[in-house]
Order: sequence, then C-alpha cells, then structure tokens
Amino acid sequence: MPGLAESGHSNAGMNGYAHGASADLAPGGQRTLVLVIEDEPTQRSLLARVLEREGYDTLGVGNGEMGLRAIVEYAPQMVLLDLSLPGMDGFEICRRLRAEPLTATLPVIVITAHTSMEDMVAALDAGADDFLAKPVQQMELLARMRSAMRLRRAIMSLERATQIVAALANAVEAKDMGLVHHCRWLAHHAARVGANLGLRGEELEAVAYGALLHDVGKIGVPEHLLRKEGPLSDDEWSLMRRHPEIGERICQPLRASLTFAPIIRHHHERFNGGGYPDGLRGEQIPLGARIVAIADAYEAMVHGRPYQPAQAHEQARDELVRLRGKQFDPELVPIFLDELERDTQGVPPLVALPQIAVLEREAVAGV
Repeated sequence: MPGLAESGHSNAGMNGYAHGASADLAPGGQRTLVLVIEDEPTQRSLLARVLEREGYDTLGVGNGEMGLRAIVEYAPQMVLLDLSLPGMDGFEICRRLRAEPLTATLPVIVITAHTSMEDMVAALDAGADDFLAKPVQQMELLARMRSAMRLRRAIMSLERATQIVAALANAVEAKDMGLVHHCRWLAHHAARVGANLGLRGEELEAVAYGALLHDVGKIGVPEHLLRKEGPLSDDEWSLMRRHPEIGERICQPLRASLTFAPIIRHHHERFNGGGYPDGLRGEQIPLGARIVAIADAYEAMVHGRPYQPAQAHEQARDELVRLRGKQFDPELVPIFLDELERDTQGVPPLVALPQIAVLEREAVAGV
C-alpha cells in the first residue's frame, strides 16, 4: 500500500522476530497484528514500540482513509484508534467498520485526549469496544487489549457453533422431507414464548438452539420410518422414540449443549408424566422443553405429517387447549397461542430474539 512506510509502518513488527511472552495469537498460531490509526507520529511510534516488545505485530497509519485501506489489505486482529484525525475522524471509522459484516466484530479500542463523558459515550455508540485516555498507561492498555481479544474469540466461537447448529438442522431436514423449515419455524416461535416469559440472554438463546435442534436425533432413525405413511408398528415406534436420546448424544461435543441438550432430550415428555424418554411430569420437565413440545405439536398438526393430514389452525388450537394439563403445560398453551397471533399480525416480540431465531425466521419468511 503506497505511503504506509511514511505513515509509521513498523518493519520490525512485520518481519517475524521471536514471539513476546504475553502476546495474543491470531487463529492458526500466527502473531496478532494490531493496526494503530494515529496522526501524531511520536504517539504512533511509541505505541508500536510498546506493542512489539510484548510480541504483537504492528502497522501504523496517520489518517482514517489509510486506516480503512489497511484493514482491507492486511486484515488486522485489532485496531487502536485516535478520535481526532485529519479528514475522516475516529467516530466515522467506527461506524463504517460496524456496518460491514467482515469487520462488525473487529476489536476497536479508542485512545484519545478527548476524555469528556460525551466523547466516551459517542465513541461507544459509534461502535468502539473500549476507551482509553492519553497518556496511556502501558499495563492498562495491554490488559484492555487482552480483554477485547478474549471477547472476539468468544464471538467467533459462537459464530462457528451457530454454523454447526445450522448444518445439523439442515441435515435433519434433508433426511426427513416432512421437516423442511419445521426446525426454523420452531426456533422463532419458541424464542417468542421464552421472551414473553422473561427469559433473556443465555436462557433465551438456549430455547432457540434447543428448538432448532430438537429433532436432530432423527439422523439416527432409518429413513423409511421417517417417510412411512400410516401408523408405525410397536417395534418401529420404539425405534422412533429413541431420537431424543440420540439427539442429546449428537450435541454433547458442542460446549453450549449443556444449556440446550435437556430441551432435546425432554421435548416429548408430557405434563402428566406419560411422555418419554424419562417419564418426567409437571415442572420436572425443563421449561424450554415444555415450550418446544407445544410449538412442535402445533406445527405438526397444521402442516401435517406422512402419518396424519394437515389440520386448520382452529382445530390445532382447540387440540392444544384440550390437552392442557395432560400433554402440555396448562400455563404455557395460552401464551403460545397469544404469541402466535401476535406474530401473524406482525407484532414484534417483547425483546430482540437471539440471532439464530431471527435468521432462521427470515429464511422461512422468504420461502
């Protein structure tokens, strides 16, 4: 990139000298590249020396336009950003980075002499991850950087887990044609009910993941059973009933499965204790599983299965009401039906749903 050397590009940081003991490593075991966008050459060089002593690679530029070009060309793992820059300021750089999917989670730490509360709030609102005042204390800077990198790794891990979950759900749907879009529909509507009940954060996300993967165990069920028209024999039904336990085992390698695996295992339990695989009753059944059980039964009724014809909404609604306290949690049935009506009318959920539920719902809406 023309002009980078004149703007403070540290050759030493790009030539692969021995790793510093406290440096973070980028994916693949490579050294972390930190882009310093700072118009003051002395400050830029000082930051570069501090970081390189700690084992980071650095790249320094003196204005916002060159900073954006360097991000595209060199793909740094972190940005240290001054707010007061010639031309494009640090606020605008943050906004542009957050607007692009490839840089939406790139850690950005603002380092500036502007220390007012208004500047801090404006920088965070624009998309900065952290805020440090000049003169920067070296130990604090390094600690903030390590914290930002841990958060980035957690986000990337979640993104990979989301991709794995989506692939598993797609595998189920590909094997059982009756489940096309079924899992996606459940993720959205189960999450709406969870939001109505006050679930937030990881609890709400677990409901969405559990709904999306509730039937993943059908990967281990012979395909001819999944597509068989008419009732199953006792032996066939016994084999089909194993899918919740198979699904739980499939998901165990996923670290987050501790939160949603109980939903997969117990979504066929019945409120009166007559379900499977463990015969749980009432509130012994995890809340997420009780939610998914209602949404699962409703969707099966209105869309039909090889072994049963589709029913009208009114019939499915009446059946859910009839089975309150027997098959389904009596308090959750009216909440599900209310959220279903609100969704049909285009009323948004009470809070923003987990990404997996929103994305899957949009996919279904576009069919």
